[in-house]
Amino acid sequence: MPTLFIPHGGGPCFFMDWDPPNTWDRMASFLRGVQASLPEKPKAALVVSGHWEEAQVTVQTGAKPPLLFDYYGFPAHTYQLSFPAPGSPYLAARVSDLLGAAGFSVRGDAVRGYDHGVFIPLKLVFPEADVPVVQLSLRADYDPAAHLTMGAALEPLRDEGVLILGSGMSYHNMGVLMKRMRGGTQDVEPASQVFDDWLTGAVTDPDPAARNAVLMDWMRVPAALDAHPREEHFLPLHVVAGAAGADIGVKVLDDVVMGAVESAFRFG
Repeated sequence: MPTLFIPHGGGPCFFMDWDPPNTWDRMASFLRGVQASLPEKPKAALVVSGHWEEAQVTVQTGAKPPLLFDYYGFPAHTYQLSFPAPGSPYLAARVSDLLGAAGFSVRGDAVRGYDHGVFIPLKLVFPEADVPVVQLSLRADYDPAAHLTMGAALEPLRDEGVLILGSGMSYHNMGVLMKRMRGGTQDVEPASQVFDDWLTGAVTDPDPAARNAVLMDWMRVPAALDAHPREEHFLPLHVVAGAAGADIGVKVLDDVVMGAVESAFRFG
């Protein structure tokens, strides 16, 4: 299986009216095409979302995770969405074993449901909800090297038919975007272009060691903190890059939403 860093949009954006109406169309079309792009149907999906961080790495162990409607102020029908994909206690145990062998302290959570960084994009990726899904938390210290190492420990899952997904946004400064939207600004946010140019070059570097080295030091690059005032929507990329091994990254989505460049990347 490849590994992918995908955008999950804004709240339940793909399932509601928006102004302008086509704001999220290109991103939604990309997500709908992910399953067909895979070499075969995954046996399961492991998802790292920007909406779950814990002091200790935590893996979701429930057999039937509920949904966490962890967004606010959206239309009533968006709190009635369903995504009945099963969990996988087997995969959760395998993840714990692999991370434990790499020196990580891991705990399980049998109660937590899928947050919207999981169920919103996966409703498009797996509309039949017939692929078991397990969510893995970020580490709350936001250590880039640790998240790359987490991914490297999980790489064997790819040969076991598991699709590893990082769900975040390549640009996530919502304060800037909301201000621009209210002001009716139509041009591309300059910082998003600067950061995306760097990011695309970093991810597609033909030397995976060089790629990971610059990702570890990403906060020093131009416009990094403009693009990500907090790191949580970017670090899922580090996990999938770590799991990529020697595979070279390819940009598979180049979109502009609310004035920001938003990208997706695939390894393998």
